[in-house]
Amino acid sequence: MSGSEGVRGGARGARRVLGIDLGERRIGVALGDAETHSALPLATLSRARSVDEDARVVARLAAEQRADGLVVGLPLNADGSEGQQAATTREWAVAVAAATGLPLRFRDERLTSVRAEQRIGGPARGRSGGPPSAKQRDAHRARIDREAAALILQDELDATAGPADESAPGQASPRSEEPNESA
Repeated sequence: MSGSEGVRGGARGARRVLGIDLGERRIGVALGDAETHSALPLATLSRARSVDEDARVVARLAAEQRADGLVVGLPLNADGSEGQQAATTREWAVAVAAATGLPLRFRDERLTSVRAEQRIGGPARGRSGGPPSAKQRDAHRARIDREAAALILQDELDATAGPADESAPGQASPRSEEPNESA
């Protein structure tokens, strides 16, 4: 199977799916189950020096978790258009999907980090009630990345659930798409 065939079908038919929130320094990862329609934060990975190295790490994690699909958050502009970061994310995701052989879908990730921080709260106070240490701040950011990945994946699972599984009928779902062949 070529790389483009691996991503053409999308992750819609997958049972266990990795959700990814790609950042410049870290990759938030979540694991979702299409049968239970649930997504949970899994890990935060440090970005490697190359996409190939990132792909190897994601492939290993996908194999360990027996994942059979990828959902990657697409950082759209506020007006829904795609800017440079979205193009960079698409390029990374298509390369990772091709390297892993897993089908790929994109999900609008606007405001997922804000929602993640609202869900988990701010960072813990430092010693003696002072500001958090650098280590505490880094741990908190990593937790937000994992949580954002879970929100991206949960949005996808909710949007692709059957009509009988809809928990909030009538609500507009965030934008989801399969990569096009020119990506």
